[in-house]
Amino acid sequence: MAFVEPSVERRSLRRFKQRTAGEPKTSVLHNVSNGLFYVVVLVAAGAFVYYLYTFQRDQGLLTLYLPVLFDGVKVTVIVSILSMVLATIFGFIGALGRLSRFAPIRWLATVYVEVVRGTPILVQLLLWYYGVGAVLSTIGFDPYTIVYQFMTALQSNSLVPDGFNGFFYGIIGLSFNYGAYLTEVFRTGIESVSKGQTEAALSLGLNSRQIMRHIVLPQAFRITIPPFTNYFITLVQDSALLSVLSVIELDHQTFALALPQTDSNVKMFVFVLGALLYLAICYPLSLLARFLETRFARAY
Repeated sequence: MAFVEPSVERRSLRRFKQRTAGEPKTSVLHNVSNGLFYVVVLVAAGAFVYYLYTFQRDQGLLTLYLPVLFDGVKVTVIVSILSMVLATIFGFIGALGRLSRFAPIRWLATVYVEVVRGTPILVQLLLWYYGVGAVLSTIGFDPYTIVYQFMTALQSNSLVPDGFNGFFYGIIGLSFNYGAYLTEVFRTGIESVSKGQTEAALSLGLNSRQIMRHIVLPQAFRITIPPFTNYFITLVQDSALLSVLSVIELDHQTFALALPQTDSNVKMFVFVLGALLYLAICYPLSLLARFLETRFARAY
């Protein structure tokens, strides 16, 4: 058992007290304000739930409108997942381009990132649908016809929606836009890994591909989880812009149900339902991000 001299122990205790003496203590007012905040939040949430309950009891709109809104939820979820998968591919390719040793590839990736991030996403969606789509159609490329014939071979062509071109170019537009943002996220995550680890791996005989796969990417993945999830949540919300391309998703269904209403209370109730469904999609994603961030941070 190690022996510690009393004088050394007293000096250590004195230094600890000096360091902690300047730390602010939690005041009673701070605790009271926190308590009042949570009370106000609970009261507001209770009043909101009571409003929904009484309005549903008097009007019976939930059973009438929820099935229609759930159809929009399905489309929103499918479009968001497909767009995020493609955006991840675009972002990873763009990040490798930004980190490339060849100047033309770096310039091309930089132009992609700066142009896409510097223009509105709505303009890009319209450009994909009315610009790129019109150019491709002149040379005989029609996504609806191609998918319809493919699904006919599977005897499932009834699953192809009439406005498939809106889905196709909408997903491409969303993924192309968010790929530019994820390019910077992935690039920052890769560059945040210490170069000393790369040098140590090279000294052990690993090649660049092995270093990227086994050393750099696992650490970069942990760093990019929070911004990646934040962009996914934003993409879910931006999928509402596909309504301009005649995609019948949640926002389109909400407006279709709310706008014909003459009673302002009913109209607001429908909009509230649509907002709650968006919240039901996005909030679990934020919880998942916190869980993954905590889980992968244990090793560090």
